Amino acid sequence: MKLSLEEKERLESIYQSYLNNEKILKMNEVSMHRGSNTYLHSFRVAKLAIKRALRRKKYLDLESILIASILHDYYLYDWRKDKSKKKHHAKKHPFIASSNAKRDFDISDKVCEIIEEHMWPFNFKCFPNTKEARIVNNADNTVAFKEVLTSIKHKKKRMNKYMDKIQTLF
Repeated sequence: MKLSLEEKERLESIYQSYLNNEKILKMNEVSMHRGSNTYLHSFRVAKLAIKRALRRKKYLDLESILIASILHDYYLYDWRKDKSKKKHHAKKHPFIASSNAKRDFDISDKVCEIIEEHMWPFNFKCFPNTKEARIVNNADNTVAFKEVLTSIKHKKKRMNKYMDKIQTLF
């Protein structure tokens, strides 16, 4: 899938508007896999999802992929510290993230669906029904897998490297 300069600039503009949004910056405070945080994780997922979407030959809704991948973990609580959320976090956080995203941003129903379907197969009932949802789901699983395998010893060095890499989409 080839993008025109105008399309690239539009996606980069959307990416930057979320990257520097004060509501999104709160995701820095929410821990993730092995010392990462939801902010860094989500922007890594966004970059990978867009990269994979651009490899496809068919038309995909890149804007929905980008926004959903940034907001897919916009649940804004640390489930490791809140015992009431720990048990069902994997199944419920996509719906909490979708609800929070809908409340704080002007997003489409399609973006909400992608967010809600991103935890398959952990949430077995929510199969990703669109190509866009499958791309976000796959990118999220890939990034999460890499984060879990990264040793804590090397985490700080890698987090600084990843922070530099997420500053632009392309």
